[in-house]
Amino acid sequence: MTRPDVTLIAIHGKAPRIHDTAFIAPGCRIIGDVEIGPDVSIWYNCVLRADVSRIVIGARSNVQDGSVVHCDPPRPGDPDGSPTIIGEDVLIGHMAMVHGCVIEDRGFVGLGAIVMNKARIGSDAMLAAGAMLIEGKVIEPRQLWGGRPARFMRELDEAAIMGMRIGTAHYVENGRHHAAAIAAAGHGPAPA
Repeated sequence: MTRPDVTLIAIHGKAPRIHDTAFIAPGCRIIGDVEIGPDVSIWYNCVLRADVSRIVIGARSNVQDGSVVHCDPPRPGDPDGSPTIIGEDVLIGHMAMVHGCVIEDRGFVGLGAIVMNKARIGSDAMLAAGAMLIEGKVIEPRQLWGGRPARFMRELDEAAIMGMRIGTAHYVENGRHHAAAIAAAGHGPAPA
């Protein structure tokens, strides 16, 4: 992928790997050992910086406008460091900070939320808008956590889980619309 409005940088011999069907919006900065899967959407002005470990984003997930994704390197006593592993069908809201953590399939990170090193968000679980999941904390599947620091609030019902799945499908489709609009304006390739 070559576009003047997206910055892709290889560092330490590792370059971003982006699936042909992914949508990368103008203004994004993607650095280092980043793997972006099929039908992923990375929205306007996001930074994904994998200069000290890796970032993996699974199929159909989205990272919304202005979010930052980073990781931490190996250290004494922690030979694996803290890569950021984002599963499939994950929703990450605008202006989120996702750092050295795991978000399992269909997990949700709300607007302006922070997820810190070694934290984990389970499948079909949600971190509320503005919340901060501190280092090492685990949100079990189908739970809602909120606050700073985040704490368990309640179990998610089927309606909330279906709402997240509808949101994921919306972002896949909306990414295609934005890719087509950018291509039509002469700023990028036609969508795959």
